Amino acid sequence: MLENGDGDDGEDETWPGGAPQPISGPSYVLSGVPPPFSDQVLENVLENVLCFLTSRHDRNAASLVCRSWYRAEAQTRHELFVGNCYAVSPARTVDRFRSIRALILKGKPRFADFNLVPLGWGACFTPWVFAMASAYPWLERVCLKRMTVSDDDLERLARSFPSFRELNLICCDGFTTKGLAAVAENCRRLRSLDLIENDVEDDENDAVDWLSRFPPGKTFLESLVFDCVGCAVNFEALEALVARSPSLWRLRVNEHISVDRLCRLMARAPQLTHLGTGCFSSSEEEEEEGDVEVTLASAFYTCKSIVCLSGFRDLAPEYLPTIYPVCTNLTSLNLSYAQITADQLKPVISRCNNLQTLWVLDSVHDEGLQMVAAACKNLRELRVFPLDATEDSEDSVSDVGLLSISEGCRKLQSILYFCQSMTNAAVEAMSKNCQDLVVFRLCIMGRHRPDHLTGEPMDEGFGAIVKNCKKLTRLAVSGLLSDRCFAYIGKYGKLVRTLSVAFAGNSDLGLRYVLEGCPKLQKLEIRDCPFGDTGLLSGIHHYYNMRFLWMSSCKISLKGCKEVAQRLPHLVVEVIKDRLDDENCNTVEKLYMYRSLVGPRNDAPQFVKLL
Repeated sequence: MLENGDGDDGEDETWPGGAPQPISGPSYVLSGVPPPFSDQVLENVLENVLCFLTSRHDRNAASLVCRSWYRAEAQTRHELFVGNCYAVSPARTVDRFRSIRALILKGKPRFADFNLVPLGWGACFTPWVFAMASAYPWLERVCLKRMTVSDDDLERLARSFPSFRELNLICCDGFTTKGLAAVAENCRRLRSLDLIENDVEDDENDAVDWLSRFPPGKTFLESLVFDCVGCAVNFEALEALVARSPSLWRLRVNEHISVDRLCRLMARAPQLTHLGTGCFSSSEEEEEEGDVEVTLASAFYTCKSIVCLSGFRDLAPEYLPTIYPVCTNLTSLNLSYAQITADQLKPVISRCNNLQTLWVLDSVHDEGLQMVAAACKNLRELRVFPLDATEDSEDSVSDVGLLSISEGCRKLQSILYFCQSMTNAAVEAMSKNCQDLVVFRLCIMGRHRPDHLTGEPMDEGFGAIVKNCKKLTRLAVSGLLSDRCFAYIGKYGKLVRTLSVAFAGNSDLGLRYVLEGCPKLQKLEIRDCPFGDTGLLSGIHHYYNMRFLWMSSCKISLKGCKEVAQRLPHLVVEVIKDRLDDENCNTVEKLYMYRSLVGPRNDAPQFVKLL
């Protein structure tokens, strides 16, 4: 569970006690003369060699060679990845790794994004920041994802590390602008403060003017992202901060920054390459004061270095032409907050010939995706989000749009596609036209929906994806699926590391196909499927190799979960209850299983039962 970079693998379980130890040649053994190089010298040499290993996989492999390599690898590791905060304790971490400068730490399961993990489940940052405060005085970077972070945690972080430079919080909760103020005030060498999709728990009346807490004078700031902060900010303080940050290359502001104020910020930072616009409209007062469109267009003309553009909240469509000057250089465009039509998208996307990443709402319909396919031949990543996520929504995209994308964007590597209807033919076409796909996530929002033209299950479409896309590592399936689909995944999905399944399958056989056929599987997320104890127990041989298994609203029982826990004592098995009065219920609503080096956690709430 410990890595030196972002990824899926975990820390080596323990030192392999049965591994053979390096020995000297026979002459040294018989004569009793010590070898020419001591273990200390060998470790010094190893440290110099291991410094060149940047891949986490290579480092993990090196640490398994022998005890000397194990020690040397730990001493030379500066970047640490913990894929599950409960897979190892903070104390064990700081005891093994003494020279850490950067930490990536993940907490709650991904289904927490869909409100399937109850509030108060855990993943608190507090014990980690306490342990690091004394062990890692030169810590520079921290990235937290789905962690609960308090204001006290942020203040302790800001005061404990004099060289601290980068804080990245993604999908975290528990903190307010008070904590942000502590970071701004105490981290004098701060380069990056990125707040992405967090729940900043601030009441408008209790909000702290955190932007004013940055020290006066020239800053080291390179990246400032706060589009998820819901309350208004001190604009004068923001403008002054941007003006005295000559190295700032990324700025993403929240919805309280109108286009008129955006123009002023852009004038202060013409060197920006990544811009999040905030609110892309203006108030009546701003419109009366002058021609906002002309001013905004001039600002974008001045900032021609912009290659990544996002924001566009509360979009006024008449302002879209103002971004034309930067469209040619754009490699990333995020319109996932902009409810635009195909007609509004066309003049923008037709100018984005170098685009590699596009996020958009399904309000563009299939016609909009056809325009994308015609203009963006270098597209690598596409995400199409639903404007209305309900099962009976009408405004959506379909197989027509997916087919167009597969024909026009053949360099595609990653796709997330929400739709109401799909066909096997369209998915099969994508598998043949886009064989470089690494990520394929197709979310048909209606439950158990078949191929809308033939009425057949979507088995053959997903089967073609795992068969033809040889690089595929992440897959999300949906629609009407039988066990045949999972047989295809087990047979061909040999590199699949993350699999998400919802409302699919016929029987336990489907789950068995996956668990027995996908040797690289690290993360398995299942909800609302007819899989029971037999399917669960079919993965006994593989669970120690996985980071986690999540199952909710399936047919597993408490007896089956207990059997897994009994047969795999080093696996943590958590049964999560929706109601505390379900003590005598044998049905398990939510199951979360993961490997841990330290056993069950000690902070589980009452609704979590550790088996």
